Amino acid sequence: MTTTEVPAAMRAAVDAAKERVAALHAELPRWELVVWTAGNVSERVPGTDGHPDLFVIKPSGVSYDELDAEAMVVCDLDGNLVEGTRNPSSDTAAHAYVYRHMDHVNGVVHTHSTYAAAWAARGEEIPCVLTMMADEFGGPVPVGPFAIIGDDSIGRGIVETLTGHRSPAVLMQNHGPFTIGKDAKAAVKAAVLLEEVARAVHVSRQLGEPLPIPQDAIDSLYARYQNVYGQR
Repeated sequence: MTTTEVPAAMRAAVDAAKERVAALHAELPRWELVVWTAGNVSERVPGTDGHPDLFVIKPSGVSYDELDAEAMVVCDLDGNLVEGTRNPSSDTAAHAYVYRHMDHVNGVVHTHSTYAAAWAARGEEIPCVLTMMADEFGGPVPVGPFAIIGDDSIGRGIVETLTGHRSPAVLMQNHGPFTIGKDAKAAVKAAVLLEEVARAVHVSRQLGEPLPIPQDAIDSLYARYQNVYGQR
């Protein structure tokens, strides 16, 4: 089913991305972010020697138990299949649109994690009422427009919602969360933390109205976490 070939100059980078993306897919069921064959991870492979960027993504409707590096498919930034024996994910057009329009994004993740999807079903942003949210998301997690799978409508909604926004996550209305990152691992991390805060804020609201964090404190927490926290 291969339609074109991966350029020789990009072969090693594509193969390494396949290994990373296959391994990261295992994190989705591990953190209970997906069921059955739902969800997907992709990673951009920057072009070299004049060749355009490509990206690696999960094939459509394939069990997570089968997702090794060989199972991954490679597409161009128009969503066309470049390498692989299976159809790309049904969300490929959305991922491709994000990569075409957000140069700083090198990883995209989609899940149907329960609590984040529940907020998406209500079309309600998750308010920034936890320091973890300020750290990772820099404020509330926004809601994107309702869009149907099949073309780049979802991708357009992701880009329109997250452009100029600190959050690496968006809740696509009536659908579920998408996250972006500097690489696929960062996007998976955002998806894991998104579900954690979606659950915690939901539980908090069962007990009463959660307390907002002042904007200056959100700004300070975000700056510290993004620039100081961890190993550099």
